[in-house]
Formats: sequence, structure tokens, C-alpha cells
Amino acid sequence: MTDVQFLKPLRYRSIFISDTHLGFRGARAEELLEFLRSVECDTLYLVGDIIDIWEMRRRGLHWPDSHNAVIQDVLARARGGTKVIYIPGNHDELMREYAGMTIEGVSIQLRHIHTCANGKRLLILHGDEFDTVVQCSPFIAMLGGRMYGWLIRANHWTNRIRQALGRPYWSLAAHLKHRVKNAMQYIANYEQALIREAREAEVDGLVCGHIHHAELREVEGIRYCNDGDWVESCTALVESHAGELELLRWNEMRDAVMNRADERSDNRAA
Repeated sequence: MTDVQFLKPLRYRSIFISDTHLGFRGARAEELLEFLRSVECDTLYLVGDIIDIWEMRRRGLHWPDSHNAVIQDVLARARGGTKVIYIPGNHDELMREYAGMTIEGVSIQLRHIHTCANGKRLLILHGDEFDTVVQCSPFIAMLGGRMYGWLIRANHWTNRIRQALGRPYWSLAAHLKHRVKNAMQYIANYEQALIREAREAEVDGLVCGHIHHAELREVEGIRYCNDGDWVESCTALVESHAGELELLRWNEMRDAVMNRADERSDNRAA
């Protein structure tokens, strides 16, 4: 944690994270834990696919200490007065059976309306119900999940080599998404479906996850916010105490801090 001490504490009114996929071997739990230990907030939103029950059913239990530490951090926040709202996704859909309940201080809801400090209202939902592949063909969705798992494992070894060469993290899956026309059209269709839902809900914007594609932009008068994931991009959406929204890319922030720490060390040595 010494490399990120200069960031502590980052204080926000609200933090939104999703698609951590704890229980999946490709989950970036160490980076997520590092992020959580560097921030404070009044409200923490868990926007689905937090625990990957799909993956654990298919490949067996995978639950290292870092995954458990993330859960313990969230529960400690709930006990300490942070408002924690958990909106299950399709990979942890079993938790939807507990919608309306509060467990260990964590409120479980299917969707939620968040009011920002500036009065803007945001619809919070995971978003899988607007994914035609998940809804129309669960088998294809499961097959796609397996192929994604292969990509992430290939990505792991690619980045081990890059790390040894002193190169920064690079996401193979994200690279392919941006290069394949059908993938980009799928993302665009998904965004449009959610924007229509936000307009029907008469809100100013929405926060979602699901497709592992972080985005923050205005579309036809609606603020579209996808908080990304903690498998590829290590991103989170945050709200300042003034109500301003920002997309944080943790690895970029961490690299900047490490570079700053190196510069300070060099200055001291000089």
C-alpha cells in the first residue's frame, strides 16, 4: 500500500462499482482492494456481478484471501455507517431473491433512484435485462462467458510478460472489443436501450455495468454512466460532494502516483 499513500484519503459522496466477479480467476481483487482502502464515501453502490456464482458453479470454488478481503471491506463500511446498496446482476442473480432485504447492513435492491448533490436523478441498475443475448439465448451467453474467460486467462499471461519487460497493463479483451465491428454495434445497441429506459423513468441519467465497457457521456439529454469492471479496466464511477460525476481509471491513477513517488525519491537522493 505504500505506493498509493499519496492518494489517501480520496473522499466522495458516492462510489459506484460493478462487475468485480469475485470467485472468477480473472478478477482483479488485489487492485480493487487497493482502491477501496484508498477511498471514503457516504454511499457505496454495488451495481451487479459482484460475486460470480456462474463461474463458481462451472469451475468450482475459487475464493482466495484477496476476494474475501474485498467482501470484508464492504461489510466493515456498512457497519461503520456507509450506506451500501447492492443491485445484483446476472452472474449473481441468486441474490435477487433477497431484493427488499437488508443483510449485514447491505440493502439489496433490483434497481434504485439516486439523487445527486446537485439534484440530478440517476437510475441505477445492472443492465443485463437490456442485453438481448442474455435474455434471448442463455446458452449463447454462457458460451460467450467461457470464451471471455479464455481471453482473460490469455490476457493474464500476456501481461505477466509485459510486466517483466516494464510495460504497463494492457487489456486484450478491451482491444478486441474496439476492433470488432459487431462488438461495437452491440455496445451501441445496449447503450441506446438503457437511454430509452432512463427517459421512460423520467430521470436525468443512469448508472449501469454488465458489458465491461466504462463510459461517461451525454446522449440525447440523458447522462449515460457505465462504471466498467474490475476484470479488465479497473474503473469506478464517483460522485463529488458537489454532485459532479467522474470516471476513475484506477491503474492510470496508481501509475501516476508511483511515478510521482519515484520522482520524490530521486529528488531526495539528489
